[in-house]
Amino acid sequence: MGFIDLLKFNADGLIPAIVQDAQNGQVLMMAWMNKESVERTIKEGHTVFWSRSRKEYWVKGQTSGHFQKVVSLSFDCDGDTLLVKVNQTGAACHEYYKSCFFRTVNPDGSWYINSEKLEK
Repeated sequence: MGFIDLLKFNADGLIPAIVQDAQNGQVLMMAWMNKESVERTIKEGHTVFWSRSRKEYWVKGQTSGHFQKVVSLSFDCDGDTLLVKVNQTGAACHEYYKSCFFRTVNPDGSWYINSEKLEK
C-alpha cells in the first residue's frame, strides 16, 4: 500500500497542503491538491496544485518564476493534511510577499502587514 492510499481526500477529491520553508520553518502558503497533483509533485520535484476556481492544475512559479523545489512531503496522523517543505525561489504569495501570511492580527482585532513586498 502506497502512502497516497492512506490519504483522506475530501468529497471533492482534495486535500489541504501546507507549504513551509525548509530552511527557516516559515509557513508560506496553503493550497489544495488532488491525487494527481500529489503524484506530479513527487515525480516532478516541485509543487503542483489544483485550482478550485479555475478547475485546472497549476505549477507554483510557472508564470512568476517563483518555483517551490520540494525538499520533503509529510502527512498528518489523520491522513487529511499534507505538509510540503520547499526551497522557495522569490515570493510564495501572488501579492509578492515571501509568505501568504503577511498580515498579523493584534489582540484588539486590528491588523498590520508584517513583512516587506519582494520585487516582482
